[in-house]
Amino acid sequence: MFKESFDNLRTNSALVHNITNYVTVNDVANVLLAAGASPIMSDDIDDVADITAICGGLNINIGTLNGNTIPAMFAAGAKANALGHKILLDPVGAGASRLRTDTALDLMHKIHFDVIRGNISEIKTLATGSGTTKGVDADIADAVTEDSLESAVKFAKDLSKAAGSIIAITGAIDLVTDGDKCFVIRNGRPEMGLITGTGCQLSALMTAFIVANPDNCLESAAAAVCAMGLAGEIGWSRMQHGDGNSTYRNRIIDAVYNMTGDALEEGAKYEIK
Repeated sequence: MFKESFDNLRTNSALVHNITNYVTVNDVANVLLAAGASPIMSDDIDDVADITAICGGLNINIGTLNGNTIPAMFAAGAKANALGHKILLDPVGAGASRLRTDTALDLMHKIHFDVIRGNISEIKTLATGSGTTKGVDADIADAVTEDSLESAVKFAKDLSKAAGSIIAITGAIDLVTDGDKCFVIRNGRPEMGLITGTGCQLSALMTAFIVANPDNCLESAAAAVCAMGLAGEIGWSRMQHGDGNSTYRNRIIDAVYNMTGDALEEGAKYEIK
């Protein structure tokens, strides 16, 4: 199922416009290159419409919001919608501040997103209009566990139907749903949380996957989650004595670079509910 999505990404070299977190922008660019896609970063209001027009997809990440990037996000999103391009929203830290929460909600109201990807606390904030996060991390009280899985799947499906977007909730257990079908994914390593930006990288990677597979967005979004989690597993297996989180970051990107569609198909751990 996921082999075709990954092979299409390698073949089509999706061009992705990223208005993203400046803390992780270099890693975002590198993971896209590792997957065979092409990144462009632009967040100036006078530049974004033209840049979006030449790309196949737009990745909007609100991790480092400021007065210059917010109008640029709306302008780029409007242009991408007008052109029928794929768009993803990563509502980093929604619930941590009023600005982040209000901006994410306003983006959802004014722009149609093909995919909305965040941790469970961020996604709950979008659903309710308020919430709490631990900085930009999920509140432990919100965590998707085996005990809360069924209710979390229902929540994700309901929000997907209401928003008209694929909802991807990532954490120890990942959920990706279009409102009818939900992929429950168990790839990844807890140590990935020690690296700043694995979520930002995933959002960019997911955007590239759906650009390369425009008629198969649900499965390709789930494939992106499995690919990133599998890369985390492979990267961790190659850690040596004395290696730390900086080395681990590089090993994850290297694992994406060396991944094949067959390896993803074999290594993906998921069920469908």
